[in-house]
Amino acid sequence: MSRKLVSSGSYLEPVIGFSRAVRVGNIVAVGGTAPIKAEGGTAAIGDVYGQTRRCLEIIAKALTDAGSSLEHVTRTRIILTDIALWKDAARAHAEAFATVRPVTTLMQVTAFVDPDWLVEIEVDAVIPD
Repeated sequence: MSRKLVSSGSYLEPVIGFSRAVRVGNIVAVGGTAPIKAEGGTAAIGDVYGQTRRCLEIIAKALTDAGSSLEHVTRTRIILTDIALWKDAARAHAEAFATVRPVTTLMQVTAFVDPDWLVEIEVDAVIPD
């Protein structure tokens, strides 16, 4: 079975030694995706909704690069530094997945690598045969 590595160009990929997404067969896994602007730095500082939208944009591109799309997503994990802000993250998630309706977990962590990040998202996708 072939293995395809997808990079998003994040400055952290070579530092940590990871790929944004990995496709093996018809399975695509997208790792913890932070709200990094295309030109670097953090998108939507202080805005969980805006950061969640940016994470989902990066994820959508990674899925496309892996030959998949948001419609193939079966699981999402929304990871927040403040669970009280879950509704803002959920609103952006619902906009992206209104018809897909993957299983989802919302959780809180104490911090991310960059203190400006309020959210990271992971997804798993299965591409139909």
